[in-house]
Amino acid sequence: MITIERSVRSSLDAKSAFAYLSAFEHTPEWDPGTPVVNKLSAGPVAVGHEYHAEAEFRGKRQALTYRVLELSARHIKLRGENKSVVSVDTIEVTPADAGCLVKYTAEFTLKGLLKIAEPFMKPAFQSLADPAMAGIQKALDSRASQ
Repeated sequence: MITIERSVRSSLDAKSAFAYLSAFEHTPEWDPGTPVVNKLSAGPVAVGHEYHAEAEFRGKRQALTYRVLELSARHIKLRGENKSVVSVDTIEVTPADAGCLVKYTAEFTLKGLLKIAEPFMKPAFQSLADPAMAGIQKALDSRASQ
């Protein structure tokens, strides 16, 4: 398994930040590596809701189906899967100073013969993290200034 953890601070309050980030369909607004996310379930985000996502990885677009596994006031965990990878994404938002701290953890498990390549693939997965976290900070801070 490849695990990547990053944190970012924002001037947006924790409740508003979590409301935005837990609506997974907003992901294309802050993650350049995930240009498409469509909500497949009706209503507000809830455990069991599903999303269709398209992620760009190493020059190719990959479709994944995500499902919300856990949801609380400050925590969401989603599991995405396709034929070659399982991705478990966890977002935690806590109050910090006048804003919030966002902790994002992504765990990737490659399937089949790709599993052998996991140690060599880690840098490629890590390269996705910094642009996404910069995007989160920019999206949240822009909402704080509105």
